[in-house]
Amino acid sequence: MAAAQTNTADLPATSSLRTVGEHVELELGQDLAASPRYNDDIAPTKAAQRTWTRWHVASLWVGMAICVPTYTLGGVLTAYFGLSVSEALWTILVANVIVLVPLTLNAFPGTRYGIPCPVVLRASFGIIGSNVPSLVRAVVACGWFGVQTLFGGIAIHLMLAAIFDGWAALGGTGEVLGFFIFWLANITVVIRGSESIKHLEAFAAPLLLLVAVGLIVWALPKVSVSGVLSVPATRPDDAPFAPYFMAALTAMVGFWATLSLNIPDFSRYARSQRSQVIGQIIGLPLTMLLFAGLGVVLTAASADLVGETIADPINLIGKIDSPFWVVLAMMIIILATISTNTAANIVSPTNVFQNLAPKHINEVKGVLLTGVIGILLMSWELLKKMGWLDTDVSLESLYSNWLIGYSSLLGPIAGIMVVDYFLVRDQSYDVLALYQDNAGYPAWNVPGFVAFLVPVGLTLVAVTTGVLSWFYTYGWFTGSILGGLIYYLAARKQ
Repeated sequence: MAAAQTNTADLPATSSLRTVGEHVELELGQDLAASPRYNDDIAPTKAAQRTWTRWHVASLWVGMAICVPTYTLGGVLTAYFGLSVSEALWTILVANVIVLVPLTLNAFPGTRYGIPCPVVLRASFGIIGSNVPSLVRAVVACGWFGVQTLFGGIAIHLMLAAIFDGWAALGGTGEVLGFFIFWLANITVVIRGSESIKHLEAFAAPLLLLVAVGLIVWALPKVSVSGVLSVPATRPDDAPFAPYFMAALTAMVGFWATLSLNIPDFSRYARSQRSQVIGQIIGLPLTMLLFAGLGVVLTAASADLVGETIADPINLIGKIDSPFWVVLAMMIIILATISTNTAANIVSPTNVFQNLAPKHINEVKGVLLTGVIGILLMSWELLKKMGWLDTDVSLESLYSNWLIGYSSLLGPIAGIMVVDYFLVRDQSYDVLALYQDNAGYPAWNVPGFVAFLVPVGLTLVAVTTGVLSWFYTYGWFTGSILGGLIYYLAARKQ
């Protein structure tokens, strides 16, 4: 990211490729530099830029997984999906083991060729058509960017309120001001480039783990872990377990279904395939399980700790009767939320918007566009905090329903990407053709859209008529399997 723009006069006439170890590297020529599908920010990374080790990749996942939404997942699964506490935690672990499969597989082309997600999608959806699935992913990311920025803004408000009495009196207005302070911090990190993100994640990961341990030490004397884990399910006593479990599993897979698409945005900086695979295995499943479990335990302990049940760590820590510890904890939570937001919710749409018009939108413009859309998508909540809008819609219900809904859209895309790279193209892309019109890949790839639209159509039928309701309930699984199968059959016949 943030590549220096090339002086085309110094380039050879034609572009070429060379192999450096297990990587394929682009030698840019004037032909590709002049292409409307190319700019330096979405160009293949050089071999020298691929510096992320397994520990950087693992730190990326620790930094992304330790966030407020992860903390609340256990409560979401018990309240909205009818699971017991122990069932909810097992569901989170199983879901993250499952999502590792598309994450590691879809990372392969990014690591080998150094290309971001929208360019990978050009192979299966077409040079122009890639914008459709890319934008589906980008809108979700912008929404999550707004949600995470809202949490970060609350943390900034509570931190400043612990220092300045006048700020505490601002109430909701202080949270809105915190939102925009946090927004600016996020935008600044991403504009500084991939190395800035790498160093942020490597710095944040151990601190976040330390905070998690500290919260456990604080809470354990006030709660019985065995008692929390034995809390029964909220579903009816005679209800079968399987439908509730599958609906919850689909939602939890949907939590990182977004990253299973745009993981090439990060794997393009990985030192090797081994680094990205091992790093993801180390960083994701256990971090998600442990922090979600921490959320369940602390929520159960909150009544004894602060006198009321509080389901998010920001407001819970804000109740601590010590300005020093509140400020310190909030600083680390702010760091945690920045590390999640920059990696999970800004990088992807930034590349997507560049893919729309590479010659007109560079990385800086893409980052700013992402930020503006994030503000617009959260405008209703900001207006509510200012007292200018009255609504009963809660963030918890919004993203618990959203998880299933968008996973049904992203599942087919993930399946198509895996099948295209590994089965249809046998792990081989024509990189030069991916950055040019009429050079080997169609503008719109019909098999990709057929494989995408059929599962989406069935999902719409299920939602609007109630027929095939299971297809929507298990949306990520049904969509990814059906989308991949249709794409394989259609692409082989093409």
